[in-house]
Amino acid sequence: MEQWSSTQSLAGCLNDWQQRLTNSLQSEQWSDSITPIAEKVALGQRLSIEDGLVLFEHPNLNEVGRLADFVRRSRFENFAFFNSNVHVNQTNVCVLACRFCAFRRSKNSADAYSLDIDAYVEDLSKYADYVDEVHSVGGLHPDWDVYHYRDLFKTVKSKFPHITIKALTAVEIKHLSQLSSISYREVLTILKDAGLGSLPGGGAEILDDEVRSIICNGKESSEEYLEIHRTAHEIGLPSNCTMLFGTVETLRHRLVHMDKLRRLADESGGFQCFVPYPFLPDSSRLPEAQCATGTEILRTIAVSRLMLDSIPHIKAYRMNIGDGLAELALQFGADDIDGTVQKETIMHLAGSTAPLDHDLSRLSKLIENAGCIPVKRNTTYERFERFIAPTPKPIRGLKMAQ
Repeated sequence: MEQWSSTQSLAGCLNDWQQRLTNSLQSEQWSDSITPIAEKVALGQRLSIEDGLVLFEHPNLNEVGRLADFVRRSRFENFAFFNSNVHVNQTNVCVLACRFCAFRRSKNSADAYSLDIDAYVEDLSKYADYVDEVHSVGGLHPDWDVYHYRDLFKTVKSKFPHITIKALTAVEIKHLSQLSSISYREVLTILKDAGLGSLPGGGAEILDDEVRSIICNGKESSEEYLEIHRTAHEIGLPSNCTMLFGTVETLRHRLVHMDKLRRLADESGGFQCFVPYPFLPDSSRLPEAQCATGTEILRTIAVSRLMLDSIPHIKAYRMNIGDGLAELALQFGADDIDGTVQKETIMHLAGSTAPLDHDLSRLSKLIENAGCIPVKRNTTYERFERFIAPTPKPIRGLKMAQ
């Protein structure tokens, strides 16, 4: 099977994945502390916050990763997913000043920028022949209301009908609602009618308002984030969800965050992918940050896969964690590594060194190096194609002189 399709709710999961998981775990042996958790996973029972703490504190990281890998394989066999996308961040001008953000600028900053519609389309046109998704998030521009974005999305879809628009985080939707004096639902409906295809999950950070008051004061509240995504799901816009970890939160904060997301997923069925990513620290933005290690990143991805039973995909966001950890994460429960990207600003200003020039062949090689089968997907996980990289042309050398 080289090509296949799925529904938005299944998002490529096998229909009988839970039975497959039950069967695959029957003969496995686990340590004493993991055994009761593995038994719950095998029976399809939801893990508790306390179970999550056991997983975070368990001394054997590889055992936690192995259990998460069983879940991944049961859901998706040995497929790992990616897509052809580009990030166009429309503006770095923002009325907020979150402490963790290296991207934001004030309107009068020397390096502030705002792409008008023509400039945005010109930028996108450089990549339009090679991508089928544009990912656009940015600052909260004081002058751009919902009708600016309506006109932008209409223009993009008219010029590049094959490109899916994944754009605007929850706080951007809140900002447009306030600036335009209309409800979240009206904002989302206008944008969906203009061509918006899905929402990214950025801005969740940690869904605890005490933590948010420290790292992103003034941003949307925990409940507002959930309500905006709930509303998007109700009108047929699927979305991702995220977690920024390694700032000032506790392990319990992370697990409560996951619990809030999975409960909304139970209700709406609209979350397709969870994207956990660590804070990339420097000395000025959030000096009290905890700074996640590589092993902690892998553990958080594995725990996410085990806790989030109602969210299909777990992404190893290579723009944040780099190609090496993303490859390893495919053995710790992650099944998606995002896409070709081509261009990205926010993570790289924060300190990411992930390469931006990946083509499909190089991404597929990364997946194969992890022992997985590369599959190209569309934005909403409804169309899939097994990707077989073209055979490289042999290098021809000059004949030796006789």
